[in-house]
Amino acid sequence: MKDIDDTKQPLLAHLVELRRRLLWCLATLVVAFFLCYWWSREIFAILVQPLIRAGQGKLIYTDVFEAFFTQVKVAAFAAIMLSFPVLATQIWRFIAPGLYVKEKKAFLPFLVMTPFFFAAGASFAYFAAMPWALHFLLSFQGNIGGIQQEALPGVGNYLTFCTRFIFGFGAAFLLPILLMILERAGIVTREQLAKSRRYAIVGAAAVAAVLTPPDVVSMLLLLVPLYGLYEFAILAIRITHWRAARRAARSNSNSVGEEAQTEEGPEAPPGGGRVGGSGPI
Repeated sequence: MKDIDDTKQPLLAHLVELRRRLLWCLATLVVAFFLCYWWSREIFAILVQPLIRAGQGKLIYTDVFEAFFTQVKVAAFAAIMLSFPVLATQIWRFIAPGLYVKEKKAFLPFLVMTPFFFAAGASFAYFAAMPWALHFLLSFQGNIGGIQQEALPGVGNYLTFCTRFIFGFGAAFLLPILLMILERAGIVTREQLAKSRRYAIVGAAAVAAVLTPPDVVSMLLLLVPLYGLYEFAILAIRITHWRAARRAARSNSNSVGEEAQTEEGPEAPPGGGRVGGSGPI
């Protein structure tokens, strides 16, 4: 059995294969977009639930086309989320023939875990981070110097806020997978990651500042779990090395036992080892 497909193909064949994969991805996105546009109002009704739980019961739009384009953006957002498994599968089928068997076995688990980690980050953003951030941001309403200050968020602004939170937290929760891939490729080591904790805190703060709205609460809601995921990646790498060392020790002990069994013993006595000497009984 060959470790890799060593057949050589011209560049044109690779480009044709790439075009075929891209057409599959595009067709999937188009079909998913029209399906999601049909249910765009119901999807947007799900997205506004954190705003309702924060105590805000009204959304406005001041531009004539804002409500329509909001539904289009909702459909595009939902289509990307819905078609991600197909997109990832097409990417894997394009790059898999160029990988060795060991590389496929090393990379495939990370590809399988990616949707689960992204879903965990998006769920944390939807159920925990967004309600807390909205509750803080909407707390500035009230009477200020005799003037009533009221929050009237627009549908387009809220959709941008919502999708930024969900995509930001979902992408941030992929940090352990990224670090484990870098460690498996030999780019970084566990010791380097352990010694770079202070830089990891600064990097997590920078990522949180970019992916979240410009307020302290939103930044902390992403900063704390992001650094926790960094520590989780170090722990996961340590457990992986420990299990690999146990497997190596077990295989070494088994090979030593097999060598001991295959060693030649003392010469057999005459007669094939039967009691009473050689010849028939």
